[in-house]
Amino acid sequence: MKATTSPVQIYVTPRSPAYWRVTIDHPPLNVMGPTMVAQFHEIINALETDEQVKVVVFDSAVDGYFLNHADFDAGIEDLTAMPPGPTGLPQWPDFLVRLTRAPVVSIALIRGRATGNGSEITLACDMSFASQEKTIISQWEVGVGMVAGGGPMARLPQLIGRNRALEVLLSSEDIRADQAEAYGYVNRALPDAELDAFVDTLATRIAGFDKWAIANTKRLVNTSLPPDVELGAGWDACMASLGRPAAQERIKALLARGFQKPGDVEERLGYHIGQLAG
Repeated sequence: MKATTSPVQIYVTPRSPAYWRVTIDHPPLNVMGPTMVAQFHEIINALETDEQVKVVVFDSAVDGYFLNHADFDAGIEDLTAMPPGPTGLPQWPDFLVRLTRAPVVSIALIRGRATGNGSEITLACDMSFASQEKTIISQWEVGVGMVAGGGPMARLPQLIGRNRALEVLLSSEDIRADQAEAYGYVNRALPDAELDAFVDTLATRIAGFDKWAIANTKRLVNTSLPPDVELGAGWDACMASLGRPAAQERIKALLARGFQKPGDVEERLGYHIGQLAG
């Protein structure tokens, strides 16, 4: 199965009827715009309705990037004009909420930058495993005068604690894999050469178990999730923040430095955001 909205930026490869790989493939930077959001919705619709799938692994085909920040060349009106999803939330937080609740196990296999949206899908997945050498996670939005839109303010404190969540969010720094593992941001950081085999073995093992038992165990664990309204509030704050002069000025300054183009700004975003301070 492939997402049908053109051009294809995400594709699904069934390893078996019970185990799917979802690969993000939007070179050169895996930025996320309305087209990708629509394709994520096609995938979550399939995951919710397919009776055989038990495990889904999200990975990337783009070297250096797992899933990146929003596409600032896309019109914000194209994203805000998208109708709410079945949860009543706008489409990106709707996808994330549904992924967390879906009766399948979701695993993020992170190699490269998981910046903004990439961090948010990592937090929405049930498990996450990162390349020690190649993973960088970032919630960068405060550094440019914005608020994140995909729910990290609601999810991170429950996962890593309030103080560490504030460090991640307010510093807008790049988080390396070992620090992410130490904080509990990801399940494990593994040597890059071992990452694929580890995730594939785990996914294959779980895919061999009974779907009813998987789904109901996950449903009971999910009683600790933050309410949807908290993610909706974050999205509203994000949309409002985009129109602020402070955010517009800082994003413009980043774009002038080479933001959203292959090169040093994207590869060392935390450093360059720090240069905007003042």
